[in-house]
Amino acid sequence: MNNAGHGPTRRLRGLGGLAGVALLAAFWLLWLLGSAPRGTPAPQPTITILVWHWPFTDQPPELPGDTCTRYGITRCHLSANRSLLASADAVVFHHRELQTRRSHLPLAQRPQGQPWVWASMESPSHTHGLSRLRGIFNWVLSYRRDSDIFVPYGRLEPHSGPLPPLPTKSRVAAWVVSNFQERQLRARLYRQLAPHLRVDVFGRANGRPLCTSCLVSTVARYRFYLSFENSQHRDYITEKFWRNALVAGTVPVVLGPPRATYEAFAPADAFVHVDDFGSAQELAAFLTGMNESRYRRFFAWRDRLRVRLFTDWRERFCAICDRYPHLPRNQVYEDLEGWFQA
Repeated sequence: MNNAGHGPTRRLRGLGGLAGVALLAAFWLLWLLGSAPRGTPAPQPTITILVWHWPFTDQPPELPGDTCTRYGITRCHLSANRSLLASADAVVFHHRELQTRRSHLPLAQRPQGQPWVWASMESPSHTHGLSRLRGIFNWVLSYRRDSDIFVPYGRLEPHSGPLPPLPTKSRVAAWVVSNFQERQLRARLYRQLAPHLRVDVFGRANGRPLCTSCLVSTVARYRFYLSFENSQHRDYITEKFWRNALVAGTVPVVLGPPRATYEAFAPADAFVHVDDFGSAQELAAFLTGMNESRYRRFFAWRDRLRVRLFTDWRERFCAICDRYPHLPRNQVYEDLEGWFQA
């Protein structure tokens, strides 16, 4: 009877001992796992961006697998192969080809939920047909700072080491213009400046075209460059400011968005803004009457900054991959025209 009475107790004690051993073994295993070197994280999937029609040409460039790696963006596959429409993570459409009807949207073949990107680096004054694109695009790529994929024409970046010395200046002001129309604000301002300021005008509009490799070296001889945009719109600051002036080592005289916008991109003392003067004659007097010490202060930024240009459409499209994880998935531009014209 005594043995029988103690049997269940012994069994419980035995089970308790086994449970303790199992618990110790579990703790031991967890300690081993915690102290073991961690494995490599699972590789992130490659994002495929399909460019429906390459900007301004029917022949896209070669797009090898490492295209975006050259711009510091990994796991990004850029392609112009339209057979990838069903599988691409996003499709980008350049507006000029849609505007001229050289390209058409494959709306009937669009996979459900696939993000489409509207891309343009033109100003609203030269962008037409947006009313036909209501409720189609999810993301925008442009020079506008509030774009989903913001791609400026250029920017200033920190650098170490001295930049090349400023070119020797032998003339006052230059302007390169191909599309000169009297109705443009820049044309009217030039007409007002010309009697008071010697401006050497180059470009097709004046019958003095400059080759691409000649422009910077030609402008470098001048103290000032007229960085006049063809139209004035929000954030619209083009290569006329970045390459034609800052890269050339001359001071840009800017006509475009307000001064505050330029100051979001460059130091306040790196340029002359036409809005700071009451008249063209006053502006001309300021430029021609400037001494060398005052002039040199416009280049103080060169001690710590350098210009980086964004001119390659491959780099612009690779930027979609860089922004992809952070972009809103359920966004649709119901009124793209209203947004862009604002």
